[in-house]
Amino acid sequence: MKQPNVILVLAIFFISFGETISLPRFALQQKDKCSSCHVNPTGGMMRNENGFFFGKNVVGMISPHDKDFKLSPKLSENVSFGFDYRTQYLYSQEFNKTDFQDMTGSVYLNAAISQSIDLLARYDFVQALWEGYAVARVLPNESYIKIGSFIPYFGIRLDDHTAYTRGGDFGLLSSKGITQGLIYNPLYIETGIEVGVNLSDNTFLTASVGKPRRRASFSTDPTYTARLEFNPKIEKFDLLFGAAYASIKTRSADGFLKTNFYGGFAGIGYKRFSLTGEYDIAEDYLKKDVKSSAIMVEAAYQLMAGLDAIVRYDYFDPNLHFEKDQHARLVFGFEFFPYSFVELRPQYRIGFEEPDAKNNSFVLQFHFWY
Repeated sequence: MKQPNVILVLAIFFISFGETISLPRFALQQKDKCSSCHVNPTGGMMRNENGFFFGKNVVGMISPHDKDFKLSPKLSENVSFGFDYRTQYLYSQEFNKTDFQDMTGSVYLNAAISQSIDLLARYDFVQALWEGYAVARVLPNESYIKIGSFIPYFGIRLDDHTAYTRGGDFGLLSSKGITQGLIYNPLYIETGIEVGVNLSDNTFLTASVGKPRRRASFSTDPTYTARLEFNPKIEKFDLLFGAAYASIKTRSADGFLKTNFYGGFAGIGYKRFSLTGEYDIAEDYLKKDVKSSAIMVEAAYQLMAGLDAIVRYDYFDPNLHFEKDQHARLVFGFEFFPYSFVELRPQYRIGFEEPDAKNNSFVLQFHFWY
């Protein structure tokens, strides 16, 4: 497989080391937790009041300053709403075609029925998917119990599902097939129960048991997912590292495979710079007695308020025993927030594989939220 020059990749990652902010990197840069900005304790989905304030007044290059025009996600004292909509323009060098695609469009509703219990619902009108669960922060040290349908917590939760540790690009930009990543894409939801325990101020453990959505009752054994995260702070550095495990029955041509996922992740934030990475191994994922692996490494640097430069390396090996079947790419891009609740994300993706192929691509993602 044609590989990028390792020295060049590392140079790109570290040449601008100085001062960052990604969804996980927002937390690293702010020296805070994802739950500080989201109703969901594991991050993602609907923002709470802190997250709404951050999107309105902090992340954008320009924020609304009209005092007579008030913005609020609250429908009443205890009920709030929100939404996310993503669409993108695609260009594939391999197909020599351009296209537009709806990615996701979610509407959120949260009802706080007490100071410690929230009811949260999401409906994705693009993918016709929904999540709904209750979060009860009734355990010691702000720990919680979550019951309902939700995305299990594994690895680093990126909002870009095209990373191979999330789900790949579903074959939209390459003819290499649709299985180009792990199962944790926006379409994967389980129904079950999750427990999250804050073991200390910087140690967070989650464990869940459930069943993947749309499977018949008793058709497979339950799935199990566990994740342990450490988030220490050393002077001006915010660190993140941990591990995750999942046992899931995945579909194959011969029925179901008992798949095991093992993952490790790490990150560092320093002022406006962040570096995050994840490495996963999957046993019996695509085929029995076959091991697969996925890698994601992302560096980000905030050039100015509302403009971040991003470099990401993605790698997926469907069979560790075979050579020349890997997929890899180097992604160069920006995250541009020209105004509150508006994001433009241009990316140029350079593909590496063997035999050599002209399969570079360009993506321009549009994101609107509230």
